[in-house]
Amino acid sequence: MNISEKERLYIGLSHCYFLKGKEKLILSEKLDSLSSFLSLSIKDISEIIERPVRPKKWDKDLLKSLTDSSIKLMNLYDIRMLYFYDSVFPPQLREIPDHPFTVFYRGDFPSLEQPMLAMVGTRRPTGDGIEQALNLGKECAEKNIPVVSGLAFGIDAFSHRGCLEGKGKTLAVLACGPEMIYPRSNKKLAVNILESGGCILSEYASGTEPLSYRFPERNRIISGLSRSVIIVEAPKKSGALITADFALEQGRDVYVCNLLLNSLQNEGGKALYEQGAFAIKSIDDILHDWKYPTENHLKNNQQNMLFTNL
Repeated sequence: MNISEKERLYIGLSHCYFLKGKEKLILSEKLDSLSSFLSLSIKDISEIIERPVRPKKWDKDLLKSLTDSSIKLMNLYDIRMLYFYDSVFPPQLREIPDHPFTVFYRGDFPSLEQPMLAMVGTRRPTGDGIEQALNLGKECAEKNIPVVSGLAFGIDAFSHRGCLEGKGKTLAVLACGPEMIYPRSNKKLAVNILESGGCILSEYASGTEPLSYRFPERNRIISGLSRSVIIVEAPKKSGALITADFALEQGRDVYVCNLLLNSLQNEGGKALYEQGAFAIKSIDDILHDWKYPTENHLKNNQQNMLFTNL
């Protein structure tokens, strides 16, 4: 994989976690290479982005080393990068308030025209929660709707698996570099996702560790990529509720499972329902809201045409 000087700059900026996505964009438009960025002082950077920044340490040699390491990993794992202004950068991510600067991915990225559905929930689901995640994931596959989730234990993993069982495509969003499968116990699931034509994606450059604060940041990408979000089963303090908050902020509809409203592990989902989230029994309920053609919709149209022609 040939990496241009400009792309080296993008990768280097992606490692600068003290900068916001919009600030990285400003710098990327004004600079031509990583070396031109490394020639700047913190004062220079602050003046360009019009905000004082105070990183704990401005180690230029370390940033160069991280960039070189990322490029090696990208070549090793066949990881591709999408820059904010690339024509194939996901348009739904461009519109969210705190948009990513770059996206790194393995596998096949879904069609930009294809609406996707996020499914998230607790890491400790009940048996009914597992069944719902598997069934809804499989339904999505049958309707040709890619499932977006976070590859975490519990609902996330079962949502991915359900979609794979239905021969569908699913997208896993990580809180670390896309080569660094987390949790490691889901490595086989990640392989299945890639082998089935799915995708593993992250806003973090290769080599980035899965630190705790990155998981909430990751959640905004899960909702941002999706047209709507299902909170399958979630207790009061579940991280899935952070995804629901991001979804509402981003103008996405939030759904909960009708059959799990009384689950002891779903107090968070029930609270969302009481606040106005839609309760669904099947994926068709969501597709109806989307005005997306379903099998029943097509059958009704065919019957109407038949009677019209009599």
